[in-house]
Amino acid sequence: MLVPIDLHNHSCLSPCGDDDLTPSLLAVEAMEQGIEILALTDHNSARNLPAFAEACELCCILPLFGMEVTTSEEVHVLTLFPRLEDALEFGTFVEFLLPPIKNDRRLFGNQLVVNLEGEVQEEVDAMLAAATSLSFSDVVEEALSRDALVIPAHIDRFANSALANLGFLPDLPYSALEAMHPPVHADTHGLVVLTGSDAHSLEQVGRRTCSLEMQDCSYESLKKALAKRNLVAYRS
Repeated sequence: MLVPIDLHNHSCLSPCGDDDLTPSLLAVEAMEQGIEILALTDHNSARNLPAFAEACELCCILPLFGMEVTTSEEVHVLTLFPRLEDALEFGTFVEFLLPPIKNDRRLFGNQLVVNLEGEVQEEVDAMLAAATSLSFSDVVEEALSRDALVIPAHIDRFANSALANLGFLPDLPYSALEAMHPPVHADTHGLVVLTGSDAHSLEQVGRRTCSLEMQDCSYESLKKALAKRNLVAYRS
C-alpha cells in the first residue's frame, strides 16, 4: 500500500515559523490533506513535541518526533524518533550544544512553546537556528545510535544542505535522503529520496509530500520500506 508521508515540518517554536503554526493546527491540516505519517522537526529543539503527540493522537495520524539539527558545518539533518521520550532526551542534548546566543525576535521571530490548545507555555531565549557544535558525521552517528531515522535535509538546496555546504554527500548509513525537487543529479548512494513540506506556515503544510510503498502504516513498516528502498510516489 502507498502511505502518504510528510517528514519535515516546523511549528511556532522555530524562529522562522509563523506564530499561528501550532503543533495542533499542523496535525489538523495534515489530516485534512490525507497525510498518514507526519513529523514535526523544529530547529534544534524538541519542546513542542508533547503537544504534537497529543494532536496526532486526536487526528489519528502516526507521529514521528523529530528535529532539524544544524551541524557545525551549517548542514540541516532530520532526526526522527518513534518514541516521544527519546526525542525529548535528544532535544535536551542538542540544545546544550548550541552557542550562547540569544534570539533576536525582531530579526528572526518568536520561539514559542505551546500546549495542545495553542496557549503559550514559554518562550525559548537561545537562538535555535544557530549551528550546534556537532559535526555532520557526529549528528548522523549520534542519532542512529539512539535508534532514530536520519535524513539529510533538502540536499538539492543551495544553502544548509550536504551538497551545498560540504560539496558532496558523504557515504554514511542514512535512513533516506530528502530533496525539494527529485530527481537529484548527484550520487545518492542508491537511497530512497523523499520530499517534505518544510512548512513554516499553515499554508505550506502539504506543499511537498510523497507516498511510500509500505506493508502498513506503522513505524516498523516505514523503517523497513526505507531500508529496502521501496517505491516512492511524488505528489504533483
